[in-house]
Amino acid sequence: MSLTKTKVYFAGICSMIVTAGVARFSYTSLLPIMQSQAGLSEIGGGWLAAVNYFGYLTGVLLVANLNNLNHKYNLYRWYLVLAVLTTAAMALTTNVVVWAVLRYVSGICTSAGFIIASGLILKWLVNHNKRAELGIHFSGIGISIFLAAVLVEGLMQLSVSWYNQWLYLALMGGLFAIPAWCWMPHPAIKAIEGADKTPVDKPPTRLFTYVLIVAYCCAGYGYVVSATFIVDIVEGLPTLKGHGQHVFIVLGLAATPAVLIWDRIARKLGYLKSLLLAYIVQIISIALPATTENLITIGISAMLFGGSFVACVSLVLTMAGHFFPSNPAKFMGKMTVAYGGAQMVAPALTGQLVAWSGNYNLGLYLSASIMLLGAVLVGALIWLDRPSLLSRKTAELDDIG
Repeated sequence: MSLTKTKVYFAGICSMIVTAGVARFSYTSLLPIMQSQAGLSEIGGGWLAAVNYFGYLTGVLLVANLNNLNHKYNLYRWYLVLAVLTTAAMALTTNVVVWAVLRYVSGICTSAGFIIASGLILKWLVNHNKRAELGIHFSGIGISIFLAAVLVEGLMQLSVSWYNQWLYLALMGGLFAIPAWCWMPHPAIKAIEGADKTPVDKPPTRLFTYVLIVAYCCAGYGYVVSATFIVDIVEGLPTLKGHGQHVFIVLGLAATPAVLIWDRIARKLGYLKSLLLAYIVQIISIALPATTENLITIGISAMLFGGSFVACVSLVLTMAGHFFPSNPAKFMGKMTVAYGGAQMVAPALTGQLVAWSGNYNLGLYLSASIMLLGAVLVGALIWLDRPSLLSRKTAELDDIG
């Protein structure tokens, strides 16, 4: 089957809808509903989120240790199916242990969209003389959040029960899994004539890699608290009850075009300076909900968060593609292990802080502080002796991808 860039990118976006929107972010939308209808506690909600991210980390480790691209491609397809099945199975029980197992498997499946699809798309782009950027692919994160939140909000208006909502989400995932399955390029597809068939890897120094890993770990912590609990945070504010899904929809809408905008910012400023700017914006977005109950301010916070967290992911993983164009998924895996490791700790710790203090303020302040540490580390990266594409501007980047 002949593939075009449009089909390849659309497959990537659909893979994000299935593995991010359905297998991950739908839980954020359904968390308050499960707490009110299914008896899920604050601590239980935090642990289920942590288990999901532990599954994601497991999936990333598995992918990072797979060198056979054909095996990765087959695993990607299996994960699409499992993401739909485990989502549907959430409706069949109220047992927290079973929920935890299902969320764990769903988390493993999330690596299909974030890591495997990213690597397959980057490889196809390089082999077809296209610019090696993942902005369009990662716009699928925002689209997936938006679609999941809109579906849940619509079903809430129809008074659909929590378990039927899981089934509807699984149905949506099944529909988008079809193009995600059919149009994702197989790694065996030959490069077009004139393309660089033997891309040269340009690995960073060991020091640069270590600092980037820690900085990205900080971003993972900062991301996961707001991404997991934003709906519950808003619903817990007396003056904003009923607006949780609306805020999450705004977040998704802001995230959708953000990666494309950040791609252009990176062409002007370079990847590291753009990454530092994204960290600063995300710090502001995390701290705002702890300081106000004003709906407009919370909405601005959601927009800033949606626009910055996807930038952190896209910029770092695009850098991985430039460092290792021959097999970007391996370095992506290392980065995502750092990002995912923080995501295991943060939800469970935040749930405990909420149970202790009665609100999310401490969790948000801690999250913003860890992001601040990450921003300092990104600032240090800018000053490291790394004469590479990371600080180059538009014309030079055009020569690369």
